[in-house]
Formats: sequence, C-alpha cells, structure tokens
Amino acid sequence: MDDDLNESGPDRDALTRTNLAEGGTAEGGLDGGGDVFAALASPVRRELTALLLDGPRPVNDLASHFAMSRPSVSEHLRVLRDAGLVSERRDGRRRIYRLEAAPLRELSQWLSPYERFWREKLSDLRKLLDEEDDL
Repeated sequence: MDDDLNESGPDRDALTRTNLAEGGTAEGGLDGGGDVFAALASPVRRELTALLLDGPRPVNDLASHFAMSRPSVSEHLRVLRDAGLVSERRDGRRRIYRLEAAPLRELSQWLSPYERFWREKLSDLRKLLDEEDDL
C-alpha cells in the first residue's frame, strides 16, 4: 500500500481487529454481522437504500419501483437487514423498512482516507498538467 495512504488514514489492522471483535468481518462487515460492501455491491440494493433516504417505506411500495417480484425485493431487503443497513418493523401485516445510519456512517469514516488520498493525487496531477501547459 502507498505510504501516503497509510499516513493519512487510520490503522487498517486496528479497524479489522475492531470489526472482528464486534462480530463483523475483515472485509468491512460493520456491526450487524453482514458484509456492508457485499450488500451494497448490488445495484438493486443501492437503489433500495436510495429510496429509503426519504424515510421508512412498506415493502410493497419499495417493490413497485422494480421489475421483479415482491419476494425478490424482500430477499434484497433481507441482505440489507443482515448487513445492518436497514431495519424492519411490522405494522399489522405490512413490513416497514427504514434506513439505518450507523453502518453508513462507519463506511464513510472508513472511506475518508481514500477520498483524501485521491483528492491529493488528483490535485498533484492538475498542478503537473498546468505546469506542462505553461511550457
């Protein structure tokens, strides 16, 4: 790994040890036992999280946004729930899903050193290209 990246971010081994101690996975499974990265790898699950940004919604409402069966959408929601990204509550026969902020906040904190790293590298590249333009 690049030295610049190591200096600008938290100790990756410490993050992994913390995740494992809390029942997560070394791959970034934050609290909840599921792997947040794997859960968000699916475009359908990313769209479900985007739909839930506006607030809790019943599964039928969420399913209406996709060209797939309600049970298929429910399976995607189960993966998100297992990763701790959404919570579910019952209201009579309806299941209402809500986005959970904590895993997203942890994911953002984990990604921030990489954002800083690339922001600095792109800034350096811009300076280099500007210098070449001046020649």
